[in-house]
Amino acid sequence: MALRGWRLFGVVGTIVAYVVGILLLSILSIQNHNPQRYSSARGIERQLSTPHGRELSALGRRQPIRWCRELRYLDGRLPPPIARPPRILHTFPGHPALVVTTKPPPEPLPDVKSIFEMHNSKIVALASFPGSGNTWLRYLLQQATGILTGSVYKDYGLMKSGFPAENVKNSSVLVIKTHERGPKVWSSFNRAILLVRDPLRAILAEFNRQSGGHVGFASPDRYKRTKGRYWEQFVQKQLTAWELMNVGWAKNFTGPLKVVFYDDLVGDVEGTLRDVLHFLNWPIDENLFSCAMSRKEGIYQRKKRLMSFDPFTPQMKLELEEKRQEVFSILGRNEN
Repeated sequence: MALRGWRLFGVVGTIVAYVVGILLLSILSIQNHNPQRYSSARGIERQLSTPHGRELSALGRRQPIRWCRELRYLDGRLPPPIARPPRILHTFPGHPALVVTTKPPPEPLPDVKSIFEMHNSKIVALASFPGSGNTWLRYLLQQATGILTGSVYKDYGLMKSGFPAENVKNSSVLVIKTHERGPKVWSSFNRAILLVRDPLRAILAEFNRQSGGHVGFASPDRYKRTKGRYWEQFVQKQLTAWELMNVGWAKNFTGPLKVVFYDDLVGDVEGTLRDVLHFLNWPIDENLFSCAMSRKEGIYQRKKRLMSFDPFTPQMKLELEEKRQEVFSILGRNEN
């Protein structure tokens, strides 16, 4: 009986030791996974669950543009699809990852006969001082025509968000964005649209763009940098550039030129856009144009922001207004 009791005690002890060993291994495994990291992740998740957190998270996810018609080049070609990284479905220890790639669809044939010839291979500039609404007018033109607009620049942010013809500067696009001036630039275009905005608003928009991107804002500290001298020098420099840009195109471009004032575009989007399309000799599809008007706001108009202070001093405002009246008069807009 005593021997049988010791045997039973030995079996029970073995089982207990086995269970304790499993528990110890589990504890060590959990510790190796760095619980602090998971705690931080849960903290971030809690932060994003608040209204302010959701707002911050949404800033990095720009809503895609809904186009009234699939955008094409003037010769009917579709833009190439944006390259995407391969998608990994799942991995197993000791086995290679299963990778799935998406094959781009075949390029369709043009469905608009002689549209390229209709545009007569014109290279049209959409010229403006930065901050004057160039991107918004490009957006409106693309919505109203279904044709891509180009640019002398290569803005990757714009390229991925509705303007895949960035850096295309030939007659395959409807217009070509430029902030440049000079004989070499003017001789590159057959026709031009000059978009002009009040210098105070244009300079403020450009300052915000340089600090916060196409739809962001400069922080109040940016205006107060170096006790305000940085902002003051920025305004003076940009006002000179604003004058040279607008007067230079108006006086020196030898081809047909249409001046579009930004305030007119804002006040009468439909009428101003029709005028621009007539200047381009573009036949207006009323159904498409109606769709464009229903989506005229776009995603690249910077929302208004109430500031707690006025960054422009009285002297700045006086200089800006005097220069505005002088340049607007040269452009044929007398307001007296």
